[in-house]
Amino acid sequence: MAQSNATGSGVIVDARFCAKYPVELVIVRKWMKIKQGNFVITDVNGNMLFKVNDRVFGLHDQRTLLDSSGSPVLTLRDKMMTMHNRWKVFRGGSTEESDLLYTVKKSSMVQFFDTKLDVFLSHNTEEETPDFRVECDSDDCDCVVYAGESDVIVAQMHKKHTARSVLFGKHKFLVTVNPSVDYAFIASLIVILDDVDGPDPSVLSVTSTLLGNFGN
Repeated sequence: MAQSNATGSGVIVDARFCAKYPVELVIVRKWMKIKQGNFVITDVNGNMLFKVNDRVFGLHDQRTLLDSSGSPVLTLRDKMMTMHNRWKVFRGGSTEESDLLYTVKKSSMVQFFDTKLDVFLSHNTEEETPDFRVECDSDDCDCVVYAGESDVIVAQMHKKHTARSVLFGKHKFLVTVNPSVDYAFIASLIVILDDVDGPDPSVLSVTSTLLGNFGN
């Protein structure tokens, strides 16, 4: 069962993703690459930790976070046409309610500039107080993950733009995850945040078709 404490530490996805030292994640998103999954997550040495597979469209927008061996770690499912952009995150490749780990949604229906998300662990069924908060500053693209409603920071992200990254349709996110914080959990929040804050998938699909393999 997903669990954390006031510092945001503890196992939420799996103990193997909790280190006793800070973990640096490098998340590369190729926004024109739709067909084969557009997220790759590595450590600072370039070793693959996770990747995100293709979108599955329907009543739900679904994505799967895979480990380096290709095994499903988390399934991220967005209930489309909801006012709060509500995502449910399940263990492994499951979408059964018994495997629900946490729910992510916008903290308010209307957000013009900065993006704020609330995260509720599966046992927090009343969803009155979030277990985690994600706040993203649209001006400098910095994002912070907080424990509950406190000022305790569990992870920080900075989006890095270069001339080459813009040319080839890539966004690079540099994420620092604090010791004992589940970094698979943090990685999933960044993927969800990017989806909530990013362009419409149908627009990306048209762009990808028009540009062919440019950016591969």
